[in-house]
Amino acid sequence: MEAFDPELKKELDATLQARRELGAEYEPALVESFLEKVEERLDGTVDRRVRRQLAERQMSAARSSRSPAGPEGFGERFGFGIISLILAIPLSAIAAVGGTKGLVVCWLGIVAVNTVHSSHGWPWSSRRRRRESDWED
Repeated sequence: MEAFDPELKKELDATLQARRELGAEYEPALVESFLEKVEERLDGTVDRRVRRQLAERQMSAARSSRSPAGPEGFGERFGFGIISLILAIPLSAIAAVGGTKGLVVCWLGIVAVNTVHSSHGWPWSSRRRRRESDWED
């Protein structure tokens, strides 16, 4: 960001030139006019910053409301658990053909899949990656 605003510098130069041409009697009006322009510029800058911060907060709130811990995340995890238990019946029957070791391996796999899913997703899931914008101020 520049140290000064080129338009305000032009306004100041014009105000000083008008002061030279018009004389000291118009100085208070010229100064007041210039200060109004500075105030308008500051108000615009502050408004833009406030709008940007509000937008950032809204985006942050929207991101956090879509987290898996929300109400829809519970239903998703619960449904996944029910489906995995239903599928565990035929998988257990198939694994039992291999004996007790096959059954133990089958249930360890089922428990592992449910544990990873209930801990908010797979490690390679794209929703858990940080975005470049997450590193900015």
